[in-house]
Amino acid sequence: MRPAFTGIPNRPTAPDVAVVVDVMRAFTVAAWAFRRGAEKIVFTETQEEALELKARHPGWLAFQDGAPVPGFDLANSPARLRSLDVRGRTVVQKTTAGTAGALAVADARLLLCASFVVAGATAEALRRTRPDTVTFVVTGDGGRAEEDLACAEYIAALADSADTEPGPYLERARHSDAAARLAEGVRLGWTGVHPEDVEMCLEADAFPFAMAAARADGHLVLRPVPAVTAV
Repeated sequence: MRPAFTGIPNRPTAPDVAVVVDVMRAFTVAAWAFRRGAEKIVFTETQEEALELKARHPGWLAFQDGAPVPGFDLANSPARLRSLDVRGRTVVQKTTAGTAGALAVADARLLLCASFVVAGATAEALRRTRPDTVTFVVTGDGGRAEEDLACAEYIAALADSADTEPGPYLERARHSDAAARLAEGVRLGWTGVHPEDVEMCLEADAFPFAMAAARADGHLVLRPVPAVTAV
């Protein structure tokens, strides 16, 4: 398997196999939503579209990044997600990095969304698929986000060697600009940030499922899948 690392494409593209990485915080939130029983996550391009979908479907929840926005149920914080009942529910998610990256490669034959908490299961899915090339989309900071690149490189290494240790990759993420921004947000009292967010984003291989996205009913929909079936 040859890994290729890129930022979010400026134009929609369709690699054969793509892994879209957003560690802090979109795909950590998505993984935790599934861990807490959410059924599926629908990605949208705009906040307006997210709120329209929520309005049309009573019981759906809407998540976004940045500061809290009226009408949304969560500002992309994995720690704050613990106060929401998501069991059996559909979540609509719109973020400037993670969901945008997934939508940019939505027509890939296999599209996985990842963060450290599902890295092991994602790597297992790649080992079973055995693609010639995997395109890792590093979503943060124009493809330069150290936490996303570290996670992508960890998944690539883990897919090649199952005994790869996560420690060095987690340390890179821990000292990333994104982690520093979240820590600063906590210090300044930003309402969309929780003191435990960074540590929750740095739990490697916590969950036994990968997250695969595919088109359904005109939308790109993310679902949890056991690694053995994520092909």
